[in-house]
Amino acid sequence: MAGEVQVKKGSDINTPSGAQTDGMIRMNAITDLSDQLCGTVMIAKPHSASNVHHHGEEDTIVYAASGYGAIVWGPDGSKRQELAPGDFALIPAYAEHQEVNDSDGDVKWIITRGGRNPIVHNIEGWGKS
Repeated sequence: MAGEVQVKKGSDINTPSGAQTDGMIRMNAITDLSDQLCGTVMIAKPHSASNVHHHGEEDTIVYAASGYGAIVWGPDGSKRQELAPGDFALIPAYAEHQEVNDSDGDVKWIITRGGRNPIVHNIEGWGKS
């Protein structure tokens, strides 16, 4: 039997999600409703970067809703991919990475993860998980 459709109004998306970093605002959207998926919103303020982190066993899909940001990953943060509005990115489970906003405006990403609630493990630097 199918479950009920759940809706979260944009005006109600304001609960902090996971570990917070200065300049990075993470908010729960759809969490604790499905055993397989959760959704959050991440806003990166101008000239900010997250801590190096990973999302445990959860694969992560990023949709760049607005602004121009980047994902840094790889050995010692040696790889970088710019994301523009409309772009998608897949961050595999346990992949160490960092979100970066070098621009003068906010970056807004819509995040979907493969788990009931979002997992964020901040680490002390590349390769220190």
